[in-house]
Amino acid sequence: STLFPYTTLFRSPYSAIGPLVGGVLLEHFWWGSVFLVSVPVMVLLLVTGPVLLPEFRDPRAGKLDFVSVLQSLAAVLAIMYGLKRIAEAGFAWPAALTIAAGLLVGWRFVRRQASLADPLIDLKPFRVPAFSAALAANTLSMLVVFALMFYIAQQLQLVFGMSPLVAGLWTVPTSLAFVIGSMVSPLVAHRMRPAFVIAGGFLLSAAGAVMLTQVDGPYSLAILVTGAVVLAFGIAPPVILSTDIIVSTAPPERAGAASAISETGAEFGGAAGIAIIGSLSTAIYRTYVTDAMPAGVPPEVAEVASRTLAGALAVAERLPEALGAQLVTITRDAFMHSFDIAAAISAAVLVATATLVAMLLHDVRAPADAAVSVED
Repeated sequence: STLFPYTTLFRSPYSAIGPLVGGVLLEHFWWGSVFLVSVPVMVLLLVTGPVLLPEFRDPRAGKLDFVSVLQSLAAVLAIMYGLKRIAEAGFAWPAALTIAAGLLVGWRFVRRQASLADPLIDLKPFRVPAFSAALAANTLSMLVVFALMFYIAQQLQLVFGMSPLVAGLWTVPTSLAFVIGSMVSPLVAHRMRPAFVIAGGFLLSAAGAVMLTQVDGPYSLAILVTGAVVLAFGIAPPVILSTDIIVSTAPPERAGAASAISETGAEFGGAAGIAIIGSLSTAIYRTYVTDAMPAGVPPEVAEVASRTLAGALAVAERLPEALGAQLVTITRDAFMHSFDIAAAISAAVLVATATLVAMLLHDVRAPADAAVSVED
């Protein structure tokens, strides 16, 4: 619960204050307060939105297909659940079959969209390479950022021992870096091809991820914050420009649908990043702790400690001082090892995505001048 404020760090420049607000709430109130803080904002939006926000309605809009909604939910939830189960308890056929069932439902979902007159997701834009590449860039950006920021939050609180508020303060430079990168990206994109700006941003982010693999020793906090800042500044061009390209490739009457697909891709990428990279890191952590578990630790304590670092720190307090200290050292080392691998994988994903973007978006100009469109 103390990590919740960090999961929305990159969704809006205004979310820069999210970790601070969340930290203050968790310092003085119970963990559920971080969910209630959004209620006044949403009430204000519901009241003022219909008055202040312009609306464009598609005169040919069809009915919502509830079967497609259920298929999409079932596919995503089944795949994510299977991945989490494998990470928690190792490979097991029930979890593997759950993932397979999710993939099958996802395939049926795509087939259904192609056959509907009014699909939940219009597949026509995906025929445009620029649209697909920009959507992939946006989704993979969120995949890496959500996963790494989730681990950075744990690093600050569980490894460095910071309170939620202090940890939130240390994320401010990262938030500011993303805001600055978001403001600079469109200006640079009008002087250079967006593909090069986006690819360069991915490569810069990859450098930040590589820095995160070196968090160790007396300068570990400085390296962690610097790596997060570089990651955030570099990821801004892909997030901002890919969204512009996605919307600009669609005709005006489909701009809303394109924007919705972009947002869905970003949210799915964030969830997938925590599920996939997080599950892999959890499996690595579990293996490391299980192999290095000190003698004399009760089986029930060992089971809890092998699941998460937070659980290990909690149960270590119940052990004799020397044995508890040994368990804390082993589990923190295991967490650092899994974090290093997660950062290395993220760096590889960022470099691969930079290559993909440079190849598929090289002919796309700045979004305001984009000439690519989706044909009916």
